[in-house]
Amino acid sequence: MGKATDAVLSLGPPAFSFANIALGIETLLCAHSSFALGRYEVIPVLPFLPPIPWVAYVFGAIWVACGVGLLFKHMARTAAIALGGLLFLSTFVLEVPRYAAHLSNMSLRTGVFEPLAIAALAWLFPSPGTLPGWLVRGSRYLLALSFIVFGVDHFLALASIGTLIPNWIPWHVFWIAFFGAGFVAAGLSIGLNILQRLGAACIGLMFAIWVFTLHLPRVLGFYGGGGPHSPDEWSSLFIAVALWGGPWALARNHAVPQRGTQNI
Repeated sequence: MGKATDAVLSLGPPAFSFANIALGIETLLCAHSSFALGRYEVIPVLPFLPPIPWVAYVFGAIWVACGVGLLFKHMARTAAIALGGLLFLSTFVLEVPRYAAHLSNMSLRTGVFEPLAIAALAWLFPSPGTLPGWLVRGSRYLLALSFIVFGVDHFLALASIGTLIPNWIPWHVFWIAFFGAGFVAAGLSIGLNILQRLGAACIGLMFAIWVFTLHLPRVLGFYGGGGPHSPDEWSSLFIAVALWGGPWALARNHAVPQRGTQNI
């Protein structure tokens, strides 16, 4: 991968930061709406928070602060640790119990592994050698597991996932299976540390394609979904941006081996 590729991958860190800032802001806005209008039993942004005002506002504010911190080199380590810890703990407290009661529910399974994947990407965000080796290894394995789960679910739900693809894209089943295989391959690449940079770059590219062909058009109301008034569509868009930028940030970190730093 040459200089042009490195330049493209440099979009990853700001995209990941932006996505987390946006998810934090969405949490604050949806919290305000739900408390003012009494519409939601939970805050409709992953992870699904209970309708407790101070919890939602504190969570959203911390999320925004962490996203901003990722933009600054001297704050990135602290912000990454805090963001990863926030999402990891909240997922196990809020999402895992819901999923444990309905293990066959793919939507609940996605609700577990999407925030876990973003947590892992947050911990992998700082430059190599910045965080303890055990945390980097654990994050890599957690990210790999998340991608493999996403890939397997693509094969288990060919029909339902096909309804999300616009009609102008041909061969729906083929693309769902192709991207499912891509998820599994990227997960194995990252987990086994084999061609990790290539695997991270490719999975990030896949999400970048989805942002512009699937999620953004749905947010704008071009087809399907709830359009710009749907918190679910905005959440899906920002999560896709995070899963685009995070892997590209990881790939960028592995551009040049640093002296004295071993592959982990």
